[in-house]
Amino acid sequence: MNITATVICDNCVFNQPGAIAEHGLSIFMETDCGNYLLDTGQGKAIVNNALVLGIDLRTIKGIIMSHHHWDHTGGLGPVLDLKGTVDVYAHPDFFKESYSVTGNTVRYIGVPYPRPLLEAKGATFKFSDEFRPIEPGMWLTGEVPRRTDYELGDKKQVVKSGEGYVKDDLIDDQSVVIETGKGLFVVLGCCHSGIINTLSYIVEKMGQRHIYAVIGGTHLGPVSDEQREKSIAALKAFDIERLGVSHCTGLKTASRLAGEFGDRFFFCNVGTVVEV
Repeated sequence: MNITATVICDNCVFNQPGAIAEHGLSIFMETDCGNYLLDTGQGKAIVNNALVLGIDLRTIKGIIMSHHHWDHTGGLGPVLDLKGTVDVYAHPDFFKESYSVTGNTVRYIGVPYPRPLLEAKGATFKFSDEFRPIEPGMWLTGEVPRRTDYELGDKKQVVKSGEGYVKDDLIDDQSVVIETGKGLFVVLGCCHSGIINTLSYIVEKMGQRHIYAVIGGTHLGPVSDEQREKSIAALKAFDIERLGVSHCTGLKTASRLAGEFGDRFFFCNVGTVVEV
């Protein structure tokens, strides 16, 4: 399959007059089987940036949600207002209530819209936790098995339980995989499952080792120094031709990855286009 991926929303924007940055992610994917959108950012930038970049959001065939957090789902309302009826691929836990706890401050970080409102705007939800094809040659990972002993995630992200707040394991985290003539093309949302867990699972399920490109959020910014170092060391063992990072990678970690991967590395910010 051929693919052209364009970053619409990201934390950073450079040399794109009129475009704006926001803490979030959205990637527009043009494929032989139609146009798809991975995530929708916070909701403040997606329509503006799509216009600046010459992207018609009304052409999308489907919306893929990497997970339920507000900075990836906030643009669902504005996109549905433009598109109307469209399939939305998500995990069954998509509408769970989750929070971020910092000291005594508790903040809701789940989907900022009730399900009935999104459905009234045209969302047709396709829920699954399985590794599944969306189109021939295009896959959604579903739940990613947690096999490493060091990819522990973010302890500040929690859900309510009978005993108060407990750590959210974010089993709804998932990524997109596309088979191309140059190898696998992996599009990450936030990679709360751990980038090593995610890539290992993809290689296992697809039966292919060569990865042409990995783009998107790696969640290596907010994690512990120990996890970051172990993940970067393990990442170098994969057969990755190109690595473009966004959003939750953070500038410090992105700079580190640039040093480790050299010419294979690139910043994947608003307006970045990756074509296979």
